[in-house]
Amino acid sequence: MALRTNPRYKRQLGTSLSEINVTPFVDVMLVLLIIFMVTAPMIQSGISVNLPQAETESTPAEQGLTITITKDRYIHIENSVINQYLLERKLKEYFQGKEKKILFIRGDEGLSYGFIMRILDIAKKAEIETIGLVTRPVELEEKEKK
Repeated sequence: MALRTNPRYKRQLGTSLSEINVTPFVDVMLVLLIIFMVTAPMIQSGISVNLPQAETESTPAEQGLTITITKDRYIHIENSVINQYLLERKLKEYFQGKEKKILFIRGDEGLSYGFIMRILDIAKKAEIETIGLVTRPVELEEKEKK
């Protein structure tokens, strides 16, 4: 038994598309770009602390290490929490072989002066050359009151 093909029901072979439709790709890329533009400033801020205010604004430089100390006395180096008793060793490890030893401290304004002095002393023992304290600028309302 042979199969017969009916010429009326022949399938028409279509031509293949030689172009790629890039419109959906561009749409997805634009959405991703917007998402990254909105979330990038949030990512850079790091751990949330209530910085003390000062009339002169101080922000960390590009080089150096920034540590963050929360109100609960947790010390954050990059993405890890460090015990204050291990801080000296971690600082020495971080700055080993580096030419400039610069440390910035972002401390909550609710921390005691004694605790901040203890951290500064640990940093000096780790042979840190320059230590900076990060503050936030005084808000306009408070400037007008003075």
